[in-house]
Amino acid sequence: MVLVDDFGREVTGVRISLTDRCNFDCVYCHNEGLGDTRGPMDASDAEMSADDVVRFLEVVEEYGVEKVKFTGGEPMLRADLEEIIRRTPDSMETSLTTNGTFLGDRAEDLVAAGLDRVNVSQDALDPEAFAQITKSGAYDKVMEGVKAAVDAGLTPVKLNMVVFTKTAGHVEEMVEYVAENEGLQLQLIQYMPELTGRPEWNIDIERVHRWLADLADEVEVRDMHHRRRYYVGKGMVEIVDPVENPEFCANCHRVRVTHEGYLKGCLNRNDDLRPMGEMTRANIRETFEAVVENRVPYYGEYLVRDGDDGWRINEEYIGA
Repeated sequence: MVLVDDFGREVTGVRISLTDRCNFDCVYCHNEGLGDTRGPMDASDAEMSADDVVRFLEVVEEYGVEKVKFTGGEPMLRADLEEIIRRTPDSMETSLTTNGTFLGDRAEDLVAAGLDRVNVSQDALDPEAFAQITKSGAYDKVMEGVKAAVDAGLTPVKLNMVVFTKTAGHVEEMVEYVAENEGLQLQLIQYMPELTGRPEWNIDIERVHRWLADLADEVEVRDMHHRRRYYVGKGMVEIVDPVENPEFCANCHRVRVTHEGYLKGCLNRNDDLRPMGEMTRANIRETFEAVVENRVPYYGEYLVRDGDDGWRINEEYIGA
């Protein structure tokens, strides 16, 4: 029953935003591709309920979806997060992306609820730089949260670091930190100017690849996206580099769900948003099938080369 789009890509995972609320205001935030839509910190009626989320997961389980990642905003602002994880179908691997400020108090409860993995946003080991990037003073809470996640058994805990001009100078220290601390991995995530509108913050990610290749004890290439993994000391560093990368898009196996219950087939696009309405099982099935049917690789298909080493929208999709 696994659904396959017209480009041969099976959909085996979903990424669900549980809220657009966040206690950080990171300078690079794109809110799951929707732009900076965050409003008040109080929950809105538009947020999917726990019942909605679980019903969606039960339906897509029928289509062979094996993995779910819960995100936000900051998903731990949901008081019912543990309930949602507990009610997630047993067949699915559950993971969470968080800024880590609430992990210190809830990591053990999340594990007891069934959480398998966690990614923590960590852009610098310098409190002042961290505050400038996140617009928060929660550095110590995040570090406590990372330790609590390791102690609770959520290993390896993945640290997500967005690499751009404001963080590039902190990459070396972060790699050393992961290399010296067992139970941690580092994901260096390429900055995406197409989502944030600040191309001047971009850096050459290939320079980071070359530096890590010289530093690493071992280099591995994953099947997924052909991502390179660099083993350094006790840790592992992986670079996620989707920008202008058709190979990355050709290996995408995930559908995204917004906090308001819309489905989208691509992070970089919002012209493919489809509402699930009242989120009945029939509506979920119909919408999920339609989104998968219309999924298109962003680079190499939705965007094609323009002849001047740039990209343009494929005329086939203009007005579609």
